[in-house]
Amino acid sequence: FLQKWVNREISNFDYLIQLNTMAGRTYNDLAQYPVFPWILRDYTSEELDLNNPSVFRDLSKPIGVVNEKNAKAVKEKYENFEDPLGIIDKFHYGTHYSNAAGVMHYLIRVEPFTTLHIQLQSGRFDCADRQFHSIPATWQALMDNPNDVKELIPEFFYFPEFLENQNGFNLGQLQISKEVVNDVVLPRWAHSPEDFIYKHRKALESEYVSAHLHEWIDLIFGYKQRGPAAVEALNVFY
Repeated sequence: FLQKWVNREISNFDYLIQLNTMAGRTYNDLAQYPVFPWILRDYTSEELDLNNPSVFRDLSKPIGVVNEKNAKAVKEKYENFEDPLGIIDKFHYGTHYSNAAGVMHYLIRVEPFTTLHIQLQSGRFDCADRQFHSIPATWQALMDNPNDVKELIPEFFYFPEFLENQNGFNLGQLQISKEVVNDVVLPRWAHSPEDFIYKHRKALESEYVSAHLHEWIDLIFGYKQRGPAAVEALNVFY
């Protein structure tokens, strides 16, 4: 199976799905939902140039430190952490790259996730500013905030419907711009949800990602998950 992937007989998408399954992740459990990487960092250009390595995220780093500026804060947090009771080990991140709230966050426009989100928020939608309303803004928030470390879910590569508010839910409006939260705002290079999915999937199967995907797999499923390799990679979670 690994050999098939190395020989490029199966796609990156299929390989990631298989890895998630082998790791015990499943669509049936929001707390163990399949996890996929952010693969791009260009959400503002008019055209997406997949031959240009600079449009891709650095897959060798955890998402919390893809922005070099955050690495120092994350490192210091780890080094200065001291649990007076000696129970909690040092960690870089207090949240996780994949959790139930994150899955509901991305899939809020689609049932049954809408209802689950409302239940989680004690019977109403969370305030609009915290909703998933824009792909470029979500990426920007990740770059600005080392405490936000959400990776993606597989739907970003095959399911355009989750980007549309087809059920007409009232998700509120943003505080500052007063913009109504409706369909997800797409990168400039995507002309429709379908176009976004098509290009994003193409990016996942691109030469660059094929050459670097194993670096991300080491962080999430491999030897950099714990121990000295995780500490060095700034990849220790609470």
